[in-house]
Amino acid sequence: MTRFRFTVEYDGRPFMGWQRQAHGPSVQGAIAAAIMDITGETVEVFASGRTDAGVHAHAMPAHADIEKTITPFRLMEAINARLKPQPVAILDCAEAPDWHARFDCTGRRYRYRIVNRRAPLTFDAGLAWRVPTPLDADAMHAAAQRLVGRHDFTTFRSAQCQASSPLRTLDRLDVTRIGEEIHVVAAARSFLHHQVRSMVGCLKMVGSGQWSADDLAAALAARDRDALGLNAPPDGLYFVGAIYPKLSVGFTL
Repeated sequence: MTRFRFTVEYDGRPFMGWQRQAHGPSVQGAIAAAIMDITGETVEVFASGRTDAGVHAHAMPAHADIEKTITPFRLMEAINARLKPQPVAILDCAEAPDWHARFDCTGRRYRYRIVNRRAPLTFDAGLAWRVPTPLDADAMHAAAQRLVGRHDFTTFRSAQCQASSPLRTLDRLDVTRIGEEIHVVAAARSFLHHQVRSMVGCLKMVGSGQWSADDLAAALAARDRDALGLNAPPDGLYFVGAIYPKLSVGFTL
């Protein structure tokens, strides 16, 4: 039995999310089906995180245990061939004994893309959130720092969240403008269900002048989902990297 580590990229639009679902296609299911076709084995594919329906990934670490003797390169090529035409690709594959994609992960990073323009999206439709009204990225970044640190994030947590505690330590929440795009980068050991999207939605309200930084802080302090201003759509959210002891998978942001 060999454990293989994968780095996975995918466009989340056709999927119900990473995790296998009974009511629709999943990224996990697509990769497991490809491995079954190659090896005849039923495998469980574990990932460092679980993205929601419509959320994308640039560099999602994952692993699977396979009995068949095969080199990492041949396995990667075979999986990619069988994933077509689904928008999923294995970017890298290596043997990884004594390594677990989920339980060994000590940090996760997401990036959210806002396209701040009047014109509709063409190439980026479904891959970014278009906000037509002008946004003040500097005000958004300043307000975002009120969320950094260890807090009760109940306000920014989905009602369907299954985490045992709403307490999370947010290591980084940066907002930058690059031309007509605004990027929000969030880093933490782990996130609650919808936490990043909920934070981005409220930061958009700050950027448009609907909320102040104090309003954002008050929403956090309320510890009440009803205090949430706005939940951003999944379109602009990307899993971009994970941190492991002696290993970093993803982009430097």
